[in-house]
Amino acid sequence: MKTIERYVFGAFLSSFALSALVLTFVLTIGLLVQIVGFILDGIAPSLVGKFAMVSFPETLQWTIPLALLVSSVLVFSRLSADSEIAAMRACGINLLSVMRYPALFALLCTLLGAYLNNEIVPRGHEVRRSLKSKVSVETGLDVLEPGMWIDDFPKVKIYFGAKEGAWLRDLVVMDYSNPKVDRMIRASKALVTGEGRDVTLDLYSMTVDPLDENHPGMMRVNRYLYTVKDALKESKYTRKTKDFDFKEIVEAIRGAKAVEKTALDKLFAAKKAEMGWSDAEAASLFAADPQAKALRREIRRSRSKNMVELSKRFVFAAASLCFVLVGMPLGIRAQRRESTVGMAISLLVALGYYLVVMLMLSLEKTYVIRPDILMWLPVAASLALAFWFTKKHL
Repeated sequence: MKTIERYVFGAFLSSFALSALVLTFVLTIGLLVQIVGFILDGIAPSLVGKFAMVSFPETLQWTIPLALLVSSVLVFSRLSADSEIAAMRACGINLLSVMRYPALFALLCTLLGAYLNNEIVPRGHEVRRSLKSKVSVETGLDVLEPGMWIDDFPKVKIYFGAKEGAWLRDLVVMDYSNPKVDRMIRASKALVTGEGRDVTLDLYSMTVDPLDENHPGMMRVNRYLYTVKDALKESKYTRKTKDFDFKEIVEAIRGAKAVEKTALDKLFAAKKAEMGWSDAEAASLFAADPQAKALRREIRRSRSKNMVELSKRFVFAAASLCFVLVGMPLGIRAQRRESTVGMAISLLVALGYYLVVMLMLSLEKTYVIRPDILMWLPVAASLALAFWFTKKHL
């Protein structure tokens, strides 16, 4: 490594370490507050530690790419503003060689991100969901966060806006225990207590709508004891797509393809016998058959979630390399008064990158537009943008 390359790469690593530290702290403030709350509530240290260990790695998939983006823009814009880039050019130094080691470091971060997203983060997600399924007054309610619906109780969904010890504020309960009518129960506050397997909510300023199937109107009471039967019974946790590691999710995709082939073969044989198709025309007629099209669409939708999840993990990991390749030429292009413009453009690139990913995630239930493939659009766009900036401004 030459002196100039070592100088630039050292500045890049220093900026990356500081940016990663700041971004990690900012993105984990909510987690730290939650952990402190668990400790103050007397939760077992082993449970608090386990929750913290499985929650922290998930933030790295955001902090590492963003820290690389910030450091690449800041370092190279400073070199440009101090005329060091111009001096390098005057000395005949190839700027691509200066950019090589930050790009290689970003590639290593991409590989690390792929490992974290496929092996570590899924395990953490499964552990957190397993903790939520083991509901108890002493531990489960402390793990469950306010501001989200809790559906771990049998035939009951609970939402609360805030929690102070054993008190829940702004409580909403959806009661599905009566097969004839669903009830919504609201209370300004509720005291949570446990007795055996049951959880009792001492509700204050309560409204229930409707009262029952014979009384469709709303009822208001100042105080009411509401009991959730068998709430403390440990429920069986069902693993979801986000809990699968790389090997499991690939096997799930292969299994869905095998199911699709078997189902289509059976339908093909049945259609051929029913319609009397000849061997020459069977394939073309079956391809245009409405029932066959519907079956293909339904099976592919069932596997779409696994394919979208797999693509998302690698696209998130590729953000590290994409952001550095875009950030370095943007920083070199920036002049002293344009450094903020370069930073703004790079942040818009990052925002657009993640917005496209989120849009494709929202379309995972349909397989018509192939969200698993379109999710790679921000990667392709970033590489094209990096190539254009590098060719034009270096």
